Amino acid sequence: MQRCGDGTKLRYRLTLVTGMLECLCFAGLVFGFASLVFVLKKDGYFSDLCVSVPGSNSTDCSIQDEQFSLIFTIASFLNNFINLITGYLFDRFGTMVTRLLGISLHTTGTLLVAFSTAEFSNMLFPALSCIAVGGVLFLLTNMQIGNLFPAHRSTIITLYNGAFDSSSAVFLLIKVMYEQEVSLRASFLVLSFCSIIHLVRTFVLMPRTHIPYTVQEDYTYGLDCGKDITYNEEQSERVREGAVTCSQESSEKDYMPTVTEDGTDAQDSGKEVASFRSCLLSWFFMLHLMWLSVMQLRHYLFIGTLNPRLTRLADNDPDLVSQYTNAFAMTQLCGVLCAPWNGLILDRHKGKPLAPGETEQEADLRSSILSLFLTCLMCLLFSVCASIPFLPLQYLTFVLQVLNRSFLYGGTAAFISIAFPAAHFGKLYGMVMSMSAIFSLLQYPCFALVKGALGSDPFYVDIALILLTLLVFIHPAYIFFHCRRVARNKEDQHLTKDDRGTIMAEAKL
Repeated sequence: MQRCGDGTKLRYRLTLVTGMLECLCFAGLVFGFASLVFVLKKDGYFSDLCVSVPGSNSTDCSIQDEQFSLIFTIASFLNNFINLITGYLFDRFGTMVTRLLGISLHTTGTLLVAFSTAEFSNMLFPALSCIAVGGVLFLLTNMQIGNLFPAHRSTIITLYNGAFDSSSAVFLLIKVMYEQEVSLRASFLVLSFCSIIHLVRTFVLMPRTHIPYTVQEDYTYGLDCGKDITYNEEQSERVREGAVTCSQESSEKDYMPTVTEDGTDAQDSGKEVASFRSCLLSWFFMLHLMWLSVMQLRHYLFIGTLNPRLTRLADNDPDLVSQYTNAFAMTQLCGVLCAPWNGLILDRHKGKPLAPGETEQEADLRSSILSLFLTCLMCLLFSVCASIPFLPLQYLTFVLQVLNRSFLYGGTAAFISIAFPAAHFGKLYGMVMSMSAIFSLLQYPCFALVKGALGSDPFYVDIALILLTLLVFIHPAYIFFHCRRVARNKEDQHLTKDDRGTIMAEAKL
């Protein structure tokens, strides 16, 4: 452990603040795609795909919309699927390597957009994909900062995910500047130049390896502190060698379901539950994957089809479409304000006495039930509002969407950090995001179905998604019954021990 003076706490706070600003301004840009599409259409991207409608003065740009939808589908897919690789990369090689890769990809993407033109519209495919993957690497490496503040760990994780959501408003700023005659190229060159800031932060305010789950009082990191050898690095090496045992994890206060399927304590039964495979095959992981996949598909389809949806509801009025696009982007900016509410729900039990026989990890898991349920409920309400073809109602839809999305991604990361060992966080987070990305590919056939057989009316697809959304309530229900079963078994074990003590006392008499 390194000792670098009395500025450790200040370094922690600077890391926290700069990490939030990085996520807020750069990490989730791709989800502001609806604002960017407005600018790209004005600049004539894919305009050669629009055809004149015979017998009228209008043009059919449905194929142009399909191209933009495909760009977003690919970018959003890679945004999640690539986590399968980056999660392992983060666990194996640490923060610095992961961030350098993210900076390289993000800069490449912004430069590709800056130098693209309507004649080379296809450059948008690799550009948006690089921006999406680079941004999610920023988020992945910043979420560990919550370990520096253990009493507010879940709140910080959800705050960063909220900042990730709110960063989509950056494309709104680019749209507003474009309307003030600032070119698309100039805006993206500025974003590219900001990579210098990311590099400085990587070497000065971030660890080379990882921030451990439980930090010592004098734990520090950064350029002037030399090589930061943390317990987490040593632990990761032991995991790769298959040497992590249940007793080791218990001492580190990590938590995978510490209760087996029959409700007995895994530590008492001597079972080894901390392997990556056991985490992956647990009901916790599989239900959490279903929970994320369904709601993520609903959000991706809404964002990817927002421009044609608004165009249809506004009767092709470009001013009205611009007004609602701006309103949507502004609500996205509020994601950073909504996400901490979920963190407060998850951390609401901190500082309170535990129930008799209850561990801190079990209390964290019990606390997550309300968060999971509220996320499901908000998604259901959002889906219902989105399915009603009434333009003014879309303002409420925008509010519910950003609120639900901030709860969804913050809750995803927080639940994984609660329910599974910290040594596997990167891999499990990457796996759940990657597998949910495969499910999200359904958005493109759904879009094609709406544009084709359904005649641009998404009503029946929206109804199908509402019914699908009902499945996500299974996840909080399972956690609820699991926690109740654990509490009942602990109570039975306690009573059994009391009975044994009574029998022994009577025998002595």
